[in-house]
Amino acid sequence: MIPEHLEATVRNLPTQPGCYLFYDANGEVIYVGKAVNLRNRVRSYFNPNVWRTSPKTARLVRQIHRIEFVVRGSELEALIQEAELIKKYRPRYNIRLKDDKRYPYLKITWQDDFPTVTVTRRIERDGARYYGPYSNVKAVYATRDALRRMFPFLTCDRVITGHDTRACLYYDIKLCNGPCIGAVSREEYRANIQRLCDFLEGKSDAVMQELRQRMERAAEALQFERAAEYRDQLRALEHVVEKQRIVNPAGGDQDVIAFAREDGDTCVQVLFIRNGKLLGQEYFVLDGAEGEDDQAVLDAFIKRFYDEAAYVPQEVILPQQLEEAKIIEAWLRQKRGAAVYLRPPEGETAKSLVELAQQNAREQLAVLRAQWREDALRQEAVLRELQEALDLPRLPTRIECYDVSNTQGTAIVGSMVVFVHGKPSKRDYRRFNIRGVQGPNDFESMRQMLHRRFTHWREAQEAQALTMPGQKRRDPTWSILPDLIIVDGGKGQLNVALEVLRAFDLAHVVPVIALAKQKEEIFLPGRAESVLLPRDAQSFYLVQRIRDEAHRYGLSSHRRQRERLGLASQLDALPGVGPARRRKLLAAFGSLEGIRAASVDALAEIVPRSVAEAIKDALGDA
Repeated sequence: MIPEHLEATVRNLPTQPGCYLFYDANGEVIYVGKAVNLRNRVRSYFNPNVWRTSPKTARLVRQIHRIEFVVRGSELEALIQEAELIKKYRPRYNIRLKDDKRYPYLKITWQDDFPTVTVTRRIERDGARYYGPYSNVKAVYATRDALRRMFPFLTCDRVITGHDTRACLYYDIKLCNGPCIGAVSREEYRANIQRLCDFLEGKSDAVMQELRQRMERAAEALQFERAAEYRDQLRALEHVVEKQRIVNPAGGDQDVIAFAREDGDTCVQVLFIRNGKLLGQEYFVLDGAEGEDDQAVLDAFIKRFYDEAAYVPQEVILPQQLEEAKIIEAWLRQKRGAAVYLRPPEGETAKSLVELAQQNAREQLAVLRAQWREDALRQEAVLRELQEALDLPRLPTRIECYDVSNTQGTAIVGSMVVFVHGKPSKRDYRRFNIRGVQGPNDFESMRQMLHRRFTHWREAQEAQALTMPGQKRRDPTWSILPDLIIVDGGKGQLNVALEVLRAFDLAHVVPVIALAKQKEEIFLPGRAESVLLPRDAQSFYLVQRIRDEAHRYGLSSHRRQRERLGLASQLDALPGVGPARRRKLLAAFGSLEGIRAASVDALAEIVPRSVAEAIKDALGDA
């Protein structure tokens, strides 16, 4: 049964391939899907038989208030569009990688004369080589450290000329091969980094053979020091290679994927096989998989994982055949630039690898679930300890902390950080640019910030009562009242917060405390004496951490504000440059340094030539 307000939309959907977006009453995208036939696919959601077998679909349908669609030329184009829309909106009913975070990669800066190895969460088309992803950033740094012992490389920012008189400590402890002093040439250094890349790609036999030949040639040339370096590299490599399993004597690159599920939690394990060797494995946790069948879980993971992956192998072995294998293969072929095959296991070797991945996924999920339970119990205990110490009416599940940052009353910025269940909820952080306050007046700055925060809350309540289907949704952060407010400061800041809460009739609804940094005293309304939490109490560490996070977030916002003000004043001081021309110059050149580096002719395309010449004279050359 299609609701009346959606019936006309569904009836008039095209029968072409494309993507569809479901919105809730607040205007938030709650689901994105693709279809070969948009009308038939969307209509299928409103079939009561589907609701009986899929409670998740039933919940989704009850929240749909508006439907939008995008027509594409083919199913492949729809798949690509779907991935982009999910990445953009992060809908809560779509299956996605937990936290929707960017996973870390090893980055080899091959585009540089003297490449180095860094860790990054962003893949760019910059000529670098990327390896990963890794599910744990600690594992990436551990891998980087191990590689550096086998293939020494630069980590400094020196300009490499080969003529420095002295190398750094890393050269002495054999973690850098010293191109700065000419110990190795550019060609030798890059050959070493190429061996590192080959090793990451599973070509360890070729790397070891080359090193052995280099060692023998160095020994024959009586270059015993160089021969010893190659010998040490070989020993380090042999130690690592001993742990690698040969699982495919014929060679080839494969990813083996399997997963485990329990009570709505899903853990996916990926085995990475390169040149026939099992080089490593990573696990990934999924959100939104509860109530979905195994096909949907596998389909969604492959799309999310390979959308970000730095490398797509020739073959992906799966625990079962995918219904959409052909269209996903076509998509992966575009990313790889060569054929890619998605296959269920064939033969004993492939089946044993899938079983290994499934076993590892089950064990990892058991460890994670135990850890999550322990963390939840620990955090609840800390919050109960804080509730008792401060005599709060309810468990402080959501805590908001406010801080003010300024420099002699300029660039005043207020910060609001939010902790939910004892953990930072960074998507709920907000900053306030304080206006109209003269001088370093923390009380009035705090008053303005809190007044604006609860004005947003009142407006959100009013808007919620009047919300119509399809109406643009307000920021949901404002509509939630905290269980506890912490203000950075003493009794003065506490009194300001109480005045604001009374003005909104919330003084008996939202508890508030002030935390003074000097003695870590806590001031409570109606109490003359401050409260000191035990210095070894977990509740004390939590309150301190929340206050420090508000201070950190406020300082970073204040620093950016101060830099913007400094930039504006420098540009405004230039002859013939006012606010309008300043905006045009920044839009064209990006920064003061960009303007300084620009030629007179380039500047003259934005401002009159006489002004361009005056700017050049005032700033000088870059």
